[in-house]
Amino acid sequence: MDMQGSRQLAVTRQQAWDALNDPEVLKACIPGCSSLEATGDNTFALVNAVKVGPVSAKFKSTLTLSDIKEPESYTIRFEGDGGPAGFGKGSAQVKLTEQDGGCELAYTVNASVGGKIAQVGQRLIDGVARSMAEKFFSNFDEEIQKRHPSAAAPDRAQDAPAAAARKEGRGLPKWTWIVLAIIFILGVVWAVRV
Repeated sequence: MDMQGSRQLAVTRQQAWDALNDPEVLKACIPGCSSLEATGDNTFALVNAVKVGPVSAKFKSTLTLSDIKEPESYTIRFEGDGGPAGFGKGSAQVKLTEQDGGCELAYTVNASVGGKIAQVGQRLIDGVARSMAEKFFSNFDEEIQKRHPSAAAPDRAQDAPAAAARKEGRGLPKWTWIVLAIIFILGVVWAVRV
């Protein structure tokens, strides 16, 4: 499966990069995510629940980040196992581009899947994958607007506690959280394809 998409964000590229590296943001944005943990340098474990037609499963995925160019782009490679429901692997490239009035988040995903979910049908799988990606970006937009109210309403001041929390990095390097977000997107696409 190949999937491409993009989303306009009303924040700067750096603000989008920081949000993609914030564990609280990712936890709130990833549909079905029950855990997202760093397991090593540029490696993460993601567990999320996925339902495609009559097939439901919890997928355990390993995500590895590479080609990291902060705050511009990176590549996520993923492998996931949904037990009897199937498996999947692939990669995704994520890129943030500055635009007038904000930035654009663009992604390209290449994935292959097998097992019961793959037997459900390509059209259903594609629909669920796109729906999950749209839900993630919708949640991400809402979360960014909460953290950067000046992006949605230029005359309002930013929330000082949220700005301070972003600068703290939440205990992990910021690039780690961006990678996790990309891994999530790839994991979702992969899980839907499995």
